[in-house]
Amino acid sequence: MSTSGKSYHHGDLRQALLTAAIESLEAGEPFSMRAVARRAGVSQTAPYRHFADRAALDSAVAVEGFKVLTADLAAARAASHSAAGPVEVLGNLGVAYVGFALRRPAVFRLMFGNECDDENADRVLASKKLHGVLDEVLENLVPAANVPNLSTGLWGIAHGLAFLHLDGKLRPHPATEVDARVRAAIAAVLAIGAPAAS
Repeated sequence: MSTSGKSYHHGDLRQALLTAAIESLEAGEPFSMRAVARRAGVSQTAPYRHFADRAALDSAVAVEGFKVLTADLAAARAASHSAAGPVEVLGNLGVAYVGFALRRPAVFRLMFGNECDDENADRVLASKKLHGVLDEVLENLVPAANVPNLSTGLWGIAHGLAFLHLDGKLRPHPATEVDARVRAAIAAVLAIGAPAAS
């Protein structure tokens, strides 16, 4: 049964199954094709109409996660003041990245917990779109930089901060403290390359 209290009867079966899978993951429930079908209110064989097996379902959930995280980063970029510098813009992106991880921890772990599968076109494309947001921001903010290396470094910082909070090495709440910590870490790293004040 879905969390809405209604069984699935019509509409987009694939999306209903994905929603049920994400809800199951985030609720910490046993995650299987059968459990997802039960939560979606469909027959045990219904998931196989869209997903060949559990691995295919996992990958589809990861793609959904990448899409939402990419949208979150794009919104964070758009929310930055037009005259904002790298510290503010990249701080906003870092906060959005870590915030997604803390809101959707099970999906976040699934997204990044498996070895990259170059054979899965949807997952590879979704991941590239995510990285494309940061690359585009960096190309606009620091056009003279080595964007691929800088992008990898900044992603590493945000990703590391996300897992430090998820794993309890850093206090994951309140959100205002997490946001301030993420912004401060990014600002401190960016300050290393800044010219000293005269």
